[in-house]
Amino acid sequence: MTNSAFGICRAIPRLLPATLALGISCQIIQILFLREMLTVFHGNELSIGIIMAVWMIWVGLGGGLGAVVVARRNNPLLLLTFTAIVLPILLPATLFTMRLTRGFFDVLPGVHLAFSDTGIACFVMMAPVCVLLGAQFIFLARLWRECSHAVDTRGASKTYALEAAGNIAGGLLFTFVLAQYVSAFHAAMTACALMPAALLGLSGSDWTVSGRRRPWMLVLLLLFMTATLPYLNRLDAYAYARQWRIFAPDQRLVETRQSRYGVIAVARRADQYSFYQSGNFLFSTAAADAVSGAFEEQDAAQLAHFALAQHKAPKQVLLIGGGLRGTLREILRHPVARVDYIELDEVLTETARKYLSESALASLDDPRVRMIHTDGRLFIKSADRRYDMILVDAPDPATAAMNRYYTADFFREAAGRLMPDGVFVTGVASAADMRGAAVANRNAAIYHTLKSVFLHVLPAGERFLYLFASNVQHQVTPDPMTLQKRYRTRDIDAEGFREGHYALLLQEESLRRVNWVLRNHGRCPEAHLAAPETGPLFPGSIAEQDAAEAHLPPVVRRFFINEDFKPIGYFYTLVFWNVLSRAGHGDALNWILRVNPRWMTPVAATIIFVGIFLRLIGHCSGRKVDTRYAILLSVFTTGLSTMALQIALLFSFQSVYGFVYEMVGLIVAAFMCGLAVGAGLAHVYIVDKTNMTALAAVQLLIAAFAAVMAVVLPLSAAIGVPTVVFMLFLTITFVAGLLNGVDFPLTVSCCMALNKRAERSAALVYSIELLGACCGAVLAGVIVAPVLGIAACCLLASVMNALAFVVILISRSVYA
Repeated sequence: MTNSAFGICRAIPRLLPATLALGISCQIIQILFLREMLTVFHGNELSIGIIMAVWMIWVGLGGGLGAVVVARRNNPLLLLTFTAIVLPILLPATLFTMRLTRGFFDVLPGVHLAFSDTGIACFVMMAPVCVLLGAQFIFLARLWRECSHAVDTRGASKTYALEAAGNIAGGLLFTFVLAQYVSAFHAAMTACALMPAALLGLSGSDWTVSGRRRPWMLVLLLLFMTATLPYLNRLDAYAYARQWRIFAPDQRLVETRQSRYGVIAVARRADQYSFYQSGNFLFSTAAADAVSGAFEEQDAAQLAHFALAQHKAPKQVLLIGGGLRGTLREILRHPVARVDYIELDEVLTETARKYLSESALASLDDPRVRMIHTDGRLFIKSADRRYDMILVDAPDPATAAMNRYYTADFFREAAGRLMPDGVFVTGVASAADMRGAAVANRNAAIYHTLKSVFLHVLPAGERFLYLFASNVQHQVTPDPMTLQKRYRTRDIDAEGFREGHYALLLQEESLRRVNWVLRNHGRCPEAHLAAPETGPLFPGSIAEQDAAEAHLPPVVRRFFINEDFKPIGYFYTLVFWNVLSRAGHGDALNWILRVNPRWMTPVAATIIFVGIFLRLIGHCSGRKVDTRYAILLSVFTTGLSTMALQIALLFSFQSVYGFVYEMVGLIVAAFMCGLAVGAGLAHVYIVDKTNMTALAAVQLLIAAFAAVMAVVLPLSAAIGVPTVVFMLFLTITFVAGLLNGVDFPLTVSCCMALNKRAERSAALVYSIELLGACCGAVLAGVIVAPVLGIAACCLLASVMNALAFVVILISRSVYA
């Protein structure tokens, strides 16, 4: 034991701040990385799996490296101090580099990065910081062990539990303070300052071996960090400006605003303003001094007048999104009595008001308009009135948050808020004739999903696919003459729209072709893997196709019904945009569509076969190879299942609430709270932690809990009270963390019983658990959730822990 360790032992509580500081800083840094990289990758939730996987890989490797270094240097306090000094340099540099990510790849402005780009960028950029954090865990575990004069792994268990407690505080601190009031660089500096401040709390004698000047280095570091605080806002603005020059070099960044739901960016090109949130394009509008309306405002006019004419006399209208780009203004040209306009982000509205034209501002202040800042899904669930028309003017379902407005669950909720003769309107970007598999899959999935709820659905349009739905026959019509008559009767004078547009939008040949493709595609088992059939040279009329559709084969629900908990729509959208923008980059996504649940059978058989084989070898040789395999498999499966459940919870929360960007810190804090409680309970109440029976019981509990989650999560979407849903999510997240927390002290003690080396055992278990979590993040976040559904993530976790339980039973080893 080092002299410094003896000094620390005289005041063991002084290690508590350092361990909590590690947990707090880890949590803040992880959320910062998630938010920054989500912005780079256009808010695409599939990247969450990749980001989390890379985090786990490097933190695990950092733990292994820390075990090697501390064994050689034998001075954990000195090593911990060194990492505390280096981190404030690496973290801001990493955040700055993350904002320049797109510049490292050969992509056009606005084009989505491929999955390979995502993995490479995360793997390279996150490495230095994550390795330091993983090493700090091992250094602290060593200090705790020396303080306790112990040779077992209790130091690792204490560090694990206390770090989890720090994670809770970090998640809450970020969610309720840092995310709302400071920039990313201020949050980063806060995370970096915690460990040096905690180490300063150690007594002077603690630094005898480490060097008497070391505390003064920490003091100077903290003073330097404090001096940089006034300049961090400038650094943040400069980093955003550099990021924007790469993202959209033909636009000038005018303003950025931090919102609960993401970073809002306003850019100008000529006389047009464009608005973005977390890297996703929202809308464009003409500047107040523009000579003529922007092209996107003409699109808004076309959508509004095409939609409103599909109802004979719309009086009560619900508009979800789009009002700031001009859709609201055009709706008000019709003789409507009331328009409820839903816009999620109040900060976006406040920001946009400074750049909108006078006519757009006037529409927001029109006495017929009731503007409501809330989530559209939550509003429809709780609304107490019905509407003649519901119009959704939202971006394409390129993220799980946007996909929520294109699912059967939402369409049913919307249908429940319509008058008996009401009309529902939505739309997505499209391509002429929809000849490719990517665009046909996405558009057919949305059409079939809408048709599963409404009796009559009319798709129309080439560059943009309009979808009109009603439960009353002939309420929506493909006849341009009927729409022109309704338009003339209302005496409307719109700058960007004339009654002749109806004939252009409803050209007979194009209309028939679009309807034939959407009605017929998706009805054979392999339809999602191939382009739609050529079809007849002259498809029948809309009325004939409508009648014939009832006799077509059923739709393949797994691939062509978009649901909250099976979000295939946004997966198809990603494939579509990858095909449009980057040739060849849709192939990897198409491969994911071939994933089959039956592939799990050979994996399970192999795991069990290896367990039986090693049991036979162990029985013959007297070695405990089968026991080692069972323990390490338990560690791996627990890490995998824990991350799979976290991904399932994040996706579920996104589906129900739609703003995981704001609440990710709170969700992770709930998980870490359970982790800390579980580790603490195991440390106190499980006396014999090397008992394989207890480890087997934990694996079985995790498997059972995951199976229950597969049933409970989809049912939670039907609960109409948001507070109840939120508390249910927090409870499930807490229990998932608790079970994982109980598992860690058991596995690390069992591992220690085999190799008799504390730090190596802790590092091995820590690293393998993170490797399992890495695999769980990729499998659940990138493959299972979008194609097989969120419940399948839970079933994956259940099966893996059940396999670990079986392998432990096969090993049948009990040792002291």
